Amino acid sequence: MDELEFMRGRVYGADPEDGGPRPGRVYAQLVGGPLDGLLLDVTDAPASPPGGGVALRTEIGRFGAGGRAQYVPRAEDPRRYDWHGDLP
Repeated sequence: MDELEFMRGRVYGADPEDGGPRPGRVYAQLVGGPLDGLLLDVTDAPASPPGGGVALRTEIGRFGAGGRAQYVPRAEDPRRYDWHGDLP
């Protein structure tokens, strides 16, 4: 199994040993970009994220360690967050 396949279906920010989704939580799928395929726990998130999206830390984006990937919920499907670029 390669790294990308390993990451699919795993929760962003979760412990690597137990990174799967948990019962009773609500998740959105990250689509595109460096975090493609990961799940984002949106259980306690506001209906509309501030500024229309979220900036998630990642070391595998354009800016390397300390960089962030910006994801915005789809208007027609808020359970999917589309990649909108990398931020320093």
